[in-house]
Amino acid sequence: QVQLVESGGGLVHTGGSLRLSCAASGLTFSGYVMGWFRQAPGKEREFVAAVSWNANTHYTDSVKGRFTISRDNAKNTVYLQMNSLKPEDTAVYFCAARNGPWRSGIAPYSPRDFHYWGQGTQVTVSS
Repeated sequence: QVQLVESGGGLVHTGGSLRLSCAASGLTFSGYVMGWFRQAPGKEREFVAAVSWNANTHYTDSVKGRFTISRDNAKNTVYLQMNSLKPEDTAVYFCAARNGPWRSGIAPYSPRDFHYWGQGTQVTVSS
């Protein structure tokens, strides 16, 4: 079965950096759009970033210029490099896989656009 396993979360001070990783198995990785979402306490899960099989990327406005999504199709892994972290970035971060076409444009992806999910990793940014 499909498994997505996130790692790399933790506690960091404002302005710090973290790199999240998501190892995928049980799917043809290069055929999937991969994404990162996050969910803060009491809030809905929100889109953060997505990457196509050939490295097209899409970010939510609040992380543009600070976060970078990338993937290594040979390692079945997607990454999220997070720099200049802010307290409002505090959330559980989820990796997700989409079995569908890459959607260009400015509209953010919805959680409903993705078919498989990891268990999440906590990111806490202290002020």
